[in-house]
Amino acid sequence: MTKSFLTIWCNNDFTPAQEAERELLTKGVGAHRLLLFEPDDNGKDGAALDALRSADIAFGSPEARAASDCERLRWIQLNTAGYTSYDHADIKEKLNARGTRLTNSSAVYDEPCAQHLLAMMLSLARGLPLALDAQRGGRAWRMHDLRPGLRLLNGQTVLLLGYGAIARRLVELLGPLGMDVVAVRRRVQGDERVRVLHTDAVDELLPTADHVVNVLPANDQTVNFLNGERLARFKKGAILYNIGRGVTLDQTALLNEMQTGRIAAAYLDVTTPEPLPPGSPLWTTPNCYITPHSAGGFSLEKRRHVEHFLENLRRFESGAELLDRIY
Repeated sequence: MTKSFLTIWCNNDFTPAQEAERELLTKGVGAHRLLLFEPDDNGKDGAALDALRSADIAFGSPEARAASDCERLRWIQLNTAGYTSYDHADIKEKLNARGTRLTNSSAVYDEPCAQHLLAMMLSLARGLPLALDAQRGGRAWRMHDLRPGLRLLNGQTVLLLGYGAIARRLVELLGPLGMDVVAVRRRVQGDERVRVLHTDAVDELLPTADHVVNVLPANDQTVNFLNGERLARFKKGAILYNIGRGVTLDQTALLNEMQTGRIAAAYLDVTTPEPLPPGSPLWTTPNCYITPHSAGGFSLEKRRHVEHFLENLRRFESGAELLDRIY
């Protein structure tokens, strides 16, 4: 790869408290030209679009169709794990035709999201939310009614919907617990660490799972993937975890299955819409636990964004394979 100076367009979000991260990026790009914009300036129009047209590299969240029309762009790194707006055949065709590479930031988010999932799985198995409710409510000593319902995760079955970076890291964290893990994905590679089947097998697998972990991205194939028919196939007493995208789950059907008792609990880090309106019945449904799209968050998130980009920049300069490449 050429060592000539490059123009880097960036609208990654740096708050006033993240000046150190901004400085890390500024110094890390060295002699390359860095054009910084606010997160809302996504290159769709105005000065941000003019700058995007002149850039060799984009880092942050450039608007997908605008970026696909920028003939000079050679590499786009998204500051998210999701890439829904780029997951369209016409955009992929445009970028591939001119050799523009697309990478995301899965390496930033696999660890926090996997730990978040593990924390919820363990807390539900050990009845921690119920104990906290008792502490914050009537302060009842619920030893005799809580203890018989507590469970161990050992030997239980986990079904992973999707097998990307988050799912792979979760598999590693679940290893010491001796759980039976199976996954479905669109393209089975054959070298996965657990049993992986094509997505078409999901209907026969759902009745066998104690835990269904949804890490699916949002695209045309995954909207309402967990619809009423599939939720009705859940094993009675199973628990659903969704940290993929809210649109992949039919929330009305989920409420129905929770009311019948088929689905014992649900943990949702993503919803439709976001923020979830205060009037949504999900907030008050027993055994439905909600966090505000915080699974990927951690104190060093912005620093890891920059470090991940700079590592890929070094690889781009040398012609090495980029990390987290989508296409």
